[in-house]
Amino acid sequence: MDWTIWAGLAAGLLISTVTAPVGVSGAVFLLPVQLSVLGVPSPAVTPTNLLFNVVAGPGALWRYHRDGALRGALTRRLVLWTLPGVVAGAAVRVFALPGPDVFRILVAALLLPLGTWLCLRTLRPARQSPEAAEPSAPVLAALALTVGVVGGIYGIGGGSLLGPVLAARGMPLARLAPATLAATFTTSVAGAGAYAVLALASSGPVAPDWWLGLACGLGGLIGGYLGARLQPHLPETALRLLLGTLAATLGALYAAQALA
Repeated sequence: MDWTIWAGLAAGLLISTVTAPVGVSGAVFLLPVQLSVLGVPSPAVTPTNLLFNVVAGPGALWRYHRDGALRGALTRRLVLWTLPGVVAGAAVRVFALPGPDVFRILVAALLLPLGTWLCLRTLRPARQSPEAAEPSAPVLAALALTVGVVGGIYGIGGGSLLGPVLAARGMPLARLAPATLAATFTTSVAGAGAYAVLALASSGPVAPDWWLGLACGLGGLIGGYLGARLQPHLPETALRLLLGTLAATLGALYAAQALA
């Protein structure tokens, strides 16, 4: 078996174990591994990342469902409004942003400020009052729709963006993590389907790398379950700082590569 399959399995397992407790599927960190280590071409890397989310998502979601953490209006609203956005983002990715250089700039523009913001908000946390912290329904809808578009372009489902934004408003991770993972899973299913259809109208490498995506997803399925199970026992501040540092570092790396 090709070494990339085993490498993808290990990467999905390790990344999801760390990111699932904070409501992130891990695709935001798996994408640079696919581009730089596993050699997945652009734009095929985006649907491959979405395929990872589809396979990996049920691991953490099943654990959160058993704990009763998926109930509530927050989950329903995020799922409802991110879905149309991810389909639009997939079209933009295929027809407007196919080049690897442009994509590296996009990755850097997303990860660098996101990671820096997450670190700053962790060091200076907002007051933990969930009722006051949750955005109004129209604001939440606009945020979820925008994140869905960006997630469709980037291949991350959107949870890695929604999570930090809502956490910065003071919402506890125990509440928002299951909701953002549910939104990531459902939008990834829609996004992967959209890319499969768009592949019929494009001559480039638009279809996902099926075997690699499945291997990464299998690792993520196991890692996501482990991460969700470990969440009550892990220090929230340390995990947020770790994710912020990783995101900022990866963003800086891709910015340097794009400008070189």
